[in-house]
Amino acid sequence: MTTTPDTTTTQTIQLTPKYGIPLVLLIGAVPLLVVQPWIGLVVEVFALFLVYQTATIRLQFTDTALDVYRSGNLIRRFPYQEWLNWEIFWPPVPILFYFREVKSIHFLPVLFDPKMLQQCLEERCPRHNN
Repeated sequence: MTTTPDTTTTQTIQLTPKYGIPLVLLIGAVPLLVVQPWIGLVVEVFALFLVYQTATIRLQFTDTALDVYRSGNLIRRFPYQEWLNWEIFWPPVPILFYFREVKSIHFLPVLFDPKMLQQCLEERCPRHNN
């Protein structure tokens, strides 16, 4: 018996960066700098860190894995076959992306297009109803 290879492939999609969360934190920290300078400073530093991450980190959905790039270099690959679950928290204003693999759990701030993230997840790593 011969089998033909599966030739269906999906396009690799790189998510567009979105600066919403870092900018809201940067603006929101200004009043904190006046009222609680240390807290405001911590929030500002964290917001600047998120701006840097948004500028340098890229997520690519391939046929077999979620690839994470920093400044064009592949730093991590997450094969879909190892995923157990995923969730995007607070759908009205998505702020956190969670996914669980067989051996680890990951949380990422939503620093990219949340609609495209949702679409790619549903296409490549659909949830199973228990």
